[in-house]
Amino acid sequence: MHEFRTYRIEKKMQRCATNKMRLEGRVASDPIRMSNAFELPENVAMRTTSSRCWNGVNVDLHEHTCTGRFLFQIDSREESTRLSAHFEEVGRDHAEPRSAPNTPNPNAYKPRWLYFAPAKMQLWGYSADTRYIKCATISFDSNILQERLGISESLGPIDVPRLRFSDDRLWTLIRLLADAINDSDPTTQLYGDSLTAAIAAKLFERPKENKGSACGLSAIQLKDAMSYLEAKMPARVELATLAQLAGLSQSHYSRAFKASTGLAPYQWQLQARVERAKNLLLNTSHCLEDVAVATGFVDAVHFGRTFRKMIGATPAAWRMERRT
Repeated sequence: MHEFRTYRIEKKMQRCATNKMRLEGRVASDPIRMSNAFELPENVAMRTTSSRCWNGVNVDLHEHTCTGRFLFQIDSREESTRLSAHFEEVGRDHAEPRSAPNTPNPNAYKPRWLYFAPAKMQLWGYSADTRYIKCATISFDSNILQERLGISESLGPIDVPRLRFSDDRLWTLIRLLADAINDSDPTTQLYGDSLTAAIAAKLFERPKENKGSACGLSAIQLKDAMSYLEAKMPARVELATLAQLAGLSQSHYSRAFKASTGLAPYQWQLQARVERAKNLLLNTSHCLEDVAVATGFVDAVHFGRTFRKMIGATPAAWRMERRT
């Protein structure tokens, strides 16, 4: 199971919301860091955050609308190790993470930058003039994540901050995670699990020598995977469950599954759902809405868009062509 939420706070709402809480005798509380919900930093007019969790990794997508210079402490899950990717920015100056309020970032600006902060490290965000920022932060307990993913060959303690650096692969993986936060499709569970496993492998594992093509799953492991995915379809399936069935780490399992099938686990699951939909379209008189629900899609529109992307025709056209 998963949860994802979005909240938006605007300065013009602060006074009436605070007064209402006082009248009702309540204290501001919310599962998503409501401790500072009514205390937006100076020159930050609005903040929107969407959150979701995969594999014990919290993913927060932040959007800030600003009115000029700002300097504030970044309070995103400070007790956890954090890796953040900067996506979009509008303004006359570039924003930057700082280790102290009055200590400029020593690293020069570069596009698609990231920062890495060990657990309990305090950070501040600063810009001389910014109007809009979009970024995402993943937060996790490094020891728990390594144990969960079965990563034993670690580079050592993750305790060295990197206040601004470039890594296109990490940036892209975080962007893909952020884009999937509000996607309720069942396949998104395996998709997000795979992305977090890939990020962890990039952060923790030592580079390995290329020894030819990756080994796939054994015949029994592959059969177990197919049987489990078929039995659970179209419900969400976690990568951790599939990896446990095979006795492998999640990152190893993802590589082995793709070596055996040519597809990532989430791609295989989506393809299998579409194949089941084709069978229903061809052999039943169910309407498109019913077929969509039976195969785990939100509605007929979502189903039709996915079907057309994968098959090259709409479900209705595909059904009509084969029934005439």
